[in-house]
Amino acid sequence: MAYVLGIDLGTSSLKGLVFKEDGVLVAEVSENYPLAAPKAGYSEQEPNDWLKATEIVLTKLIEKLSDLKKDLVGISFSGQMHSLILLDEKDEVIRPAILWNDVRTTKQCQKIMATLGEKILAQTKNKALEGFTLPKILWIQENEPENWEKTKKIMLPKDYLAFWMTGNYSTDYSDAAGTLLLDASQKKWAKEILDEFQISEDLLPPIFESTDKIGVLCPLLQETFGFEKEIPVFAGGADNACAALGAGIIKEGIGMLSIGTSGVFLSFEPSAKTEYAGELHLFNHTLKDSYYSMGVTLAAGNSLNWFKDTFASESSFSELLEDIHEVAPGANGLLFTPYIVGERTPHTDSQIRGSFIGIDTSHQQKHFIRAVLEGITFSLKDSQVIMEKTTGRSFKKIISVGGGAKNPDWLQIQADVFDTMVVTLSTEQGPGMGAAMLAAIGAELFKDAKSCAETFVIYNKEITPEPENVKKYQTVYQTYRKTYQKTAELCHELAEWRL
Repeated sequence: MAYVLGIDLGTSSLKGLVFKEDGVLVAEVSENYPLAAPKAGYSEQEPNDWLKATEIVLTKLIEKLSDLKKDLVGISFSGQMHSLILLDEKDEVIRPAILWNDVRTTKQCQKIMATLGEKILAQTKNKALEGFTLPKILWIQENEPENWEKTKKIMLPKDYLAFWMTGNYSTDYSDAAGTLLLDASQKKWAKEILDEFQISEDLLPPIFESTDKIGVLCPLLQETFGFEKEIPVFAGGADNACAALGAGIIKEGIGMLSIGTSGVFLSFEPSAKTEYAGELHLFNHTLKDSYYSMGVTLAAGNSLNWFKDTFASESSFSELLEDIHEVAPGANGLLFTPYIVGERTPHTDSQIRGSFIGIDTSHQQKHFIRAVLEGITFSLKDSQVIMEKTTGRSFKKIISVGGGAKNPDWLQIQADVFDTMVVTLSTEQGPGMGAAMLAAIGAELFKDAKSCAETFVIYNKEITPEPENVKKYQTVYQTYRKTYQKTAELCHELAEWRL
């Protein structure tokens, strides 16, 4: 029996997932590591902590599954996007990694768009936002020139881990797409962007397809962990791209709704020709010559967590949601906008804040909870609307993953708001499973993504829209869509009073 290992390098932990070639998960281990915030708006991590976590995860996986030493046929990765790692001429890390959720680079984003705005959109299919890698590079150039002078290689998190394992520099197209340095259509580093911002292409790693072999586990690590043969290592992909693969988003007509701290609505794109003009992200997929579009709600599950911590800290989430079925769609005239930390899609606005609108004395906690769930779902529907309007696309089904897939009443809200059948996964392992699938394809256990998905991806519940609820939500959603313009000016005025 052959095994494949998917390693998911996340923001707070590293997870290792071992699957048999029949798609069955046989072992799983995770290891946490710290996040540093040296100043307000800063978010950094020590890359060495990722390596330590990997050593611990591999050791524990082998303890759980001793025959992994002889039957492992491939390793691949998923990783947090955008984060910047700088290496010197000795391949040593120069400074802590600046992470995707670091927001120190507003000034650099403005400079990028003022200098090359149209070119950035045309080539990368995205506009400059604080999360992307290019603004972080400019910040280093301007604020830490001594570190920029030392830099001999720029890397992304999962690719630094791959370098540690193999000794080879690499990235893949799905992760390179999040740097704001990739010509998405031509699938090469964008020379004009590099030249404008004085970044030598020699600083960037070569780009591979996600299933390409980038090397083998180096002899020292092979001996350390006792593997009996060479272990092929495959390029892997960005976390959202791997999550999409792990949910079977490999053709048009299927969307993915992912609700964690933030929320994502994602759809397969057959080419980079769709012009979203920066309203949505458009990135290269883990599938060769394929893409995906994506909208982001910054505070999806975070809105529910905030409400629970603030108003119902003694309740469990199941207790919090147990009565929402008693509340009709529209929460008895109560509306929530989930802009509690600003917003990304469709309103790129760091100063907007959330609202409860329509509060009256009839409202109880269950009405507020239902309004929160509806508001989160409305926010994610905004991305669906942009996709349908821009492409003429319609969705046959939506795969719901994450926290939003754990409650049947919330799943019904999703089906009714999106007016689309919503499906859950029988085994939801997120980006790590997508990484394992890339290893399985790379190791030629499967001929392509379609045959791999048929084995690995198994759907569970199907929730169909209820026509009466769909009609009600169509009306409530139109009211929701007005709230941003009605409240933005007030929120911007209030910004100066925030501590």
